[in-house]
Amino acid sequence: MADDDRARDEMLKKTGRMAVPTITVGNHVVVGFDRNELEKLLI
Repeated sequence: MADDDRARDEMLKKTGRMAVPTITVGNHVVVGFDRNELEKLLI
């Protein structure tokens, strides 16, 4: 994101934050690595 203006703008538009990792599953956005949340969204 530091070198990719388009990616940075997309991240800010979707989440309002510049945190990594940010994972999108469907319409859900998970900021940070949350295994339990990701498993719920993927099952």
